[in-house]
Amino acid sequence: MSHVPPFGAEEELLLVDPETGAPRGLAGAVRDEASGELDGEMRTEQVETATAPHADAAALADDLRRRRREAREAAHAAGVDVVALATSPVAPDQEAEPSSIPEGRYGRIAERFEAIATAQLTSGQHVHVEVGSPEEGVGVLDRIGPWLPVMRALAANSPCWRGRDTSYGSYRTIVWSRWPSAGPTRVFGSLAAYDEVVAAMLATDTLLDEAMVYFDARLSRELGTVEVRVTDVALEVDDAVLVAVLARALVTTAARDWRDGVPARDEPVEALRLAHWRAARWGLSDELVDPRTGKTAPADEVLGALQDHVAGALNDAGDAELAAAGCACLLSSGTGAVRQRAAIEAAGGDLAAAVRTARERFLPS
Repeated sequence: MSHVPPFGAEEELLLVDPETGAPRGLAGAVRDEASGELDGEMRTEQVETATAPHADAAALADDLRRRRREAREAAHAAGVDVVALATSPVAPDQEAEPSSIPEGRYGRIAERFEAIATAQLTSGQHVHVEVGSPEEGVGVLDRIGPWLPVMRALAANSPCWRGRDTSYGSYRTIVWSRWPSAGPTRVFGSLAAYDEVVAAMLATDTLLDEAMVYFDARLSRELGTVEVRVTDVALEVDDAVLVAVLARALVTTAARDWRDGVPARDEPVEALRLAHWRAARWGLSDELVDPRTGKTAPADEVLGALQDHVAGALNDAGDAELAAAGCACLLSSGTGAVRQRAAIEAAGGDLAAAVRTARERFLPS
């Protein structure tokens, strides 16, 4: 059996008014109630959780539930609620936006990037997977890129923006892509080449620091991981676990291929951007770009191809049944975006219904 690397997940969560569902900028108060268990984010309407590294999916699921529970308890103590929505269905208070950026580093980012930062109320899920070395990590980045649009599609959970349905599955993708350092990357070929790209980006004096290199997947040197950053935060814990399991399997498969000398497919970044746009536009509700061909194919076929591609890693980790069941559920019941829209439709078009549904689905009963 191959080595199964530890993995963990970070979740950016939205603070909302319990009555109206509108975002509330009380992250400081919520963090005070949490006694250090929560981190801040770009906006004071958000908090972030981070699990410990885990060897298996069951332990990760338990940790995600525990941290969501603690976040909810802290939010309630501060007079708000917390939900896993990648964008807010209910429009925020426009007048409050300029003051909703924390001070310090985020304040400096806001000063430089202005409207990009002040409008940046989006929440993602980031999966960290341990790699053997930075060199292996770059080998992984070079090989997982064509599959990341599929991950984006299955995790789509942001159909609404500023009080309207956008018709997108992941509108967070569109908002996030405004950052000049965000998006897919070319094949680097070596750690030296990756470092040269990052150094060239920093030399432009546009980014404040290396933490602003917002690639869809990047090295996390401090943690010794590859960080897969492409997905919306998941509506439910089971969705979050599925994303993490598939991300680990992608990283594990790519690391094996790198060690075996399997060459990376050098997909044009321009084509990858279009694949990501299709994934963001329709989620799993329309055709996706098949990484094997570069052409569109039915979403269920592409999702099946993803599972086939990482089958060995899923089997080694004992995650094959979980992944198969999770993907089947997404195809039958829909992504988080589909579930949000169903709640809105059932409520006669009331966007706040998506927030109410998210509150119900935040933790299993």
